[in-house]
Amino acid sequence: MNKTILTFVFLLLTISINSQTIFGKWLSTNDDTGEIDSVIEMYEKDGKAYAKVIEIKDPNRQTAICEKCEGTNKNKPILGLEILTGLEKDDDEWSGGEILDPRNGNVYKCYIKLVKPNKLKLRGFIGFSLLGKTKYWTRAKS
Repeated sequence: MNKTILTFVFLLLTISINSQTIFGKWLSTNDDTGEIDSVIEMYEKDGKAYAKVIEIKDPNRQTAICEKCEGTNKNKPILGLEILTGLEKDDDEWSGGEILDPRNGNVYKCYIKLVKPNKLKLRGFIGFSLLGKTKYWTRAKS
């Protein structure tokens, strides 16, 4: 009986800890339709946060390329594209990196913050944080 209770407590603790990180899979919604259009995977590399598109929901956009991107991302497939780069942890926020919007090819400074265990706030901006746009991603169910 004690082993069962201990296992259950350990499982709950593991789930709780895992759900309080920015890392994992997130659902991004289309601003125009409000529907989920992609799944983004947040991961850590060399102590910094990155994210890439791992699933595109619209079957007609599965092979879409980033036509409006510049530099090395020009004409790369959106599926697999790294859209968030180089954010560093600063207290309860990750900042100092950039986010790419594959819809228009623009790159913005950004910060992200976990506002709830399953809700991530992203703020992209040019220049000052006041001049930007905020989006929220919801954690994908595994």
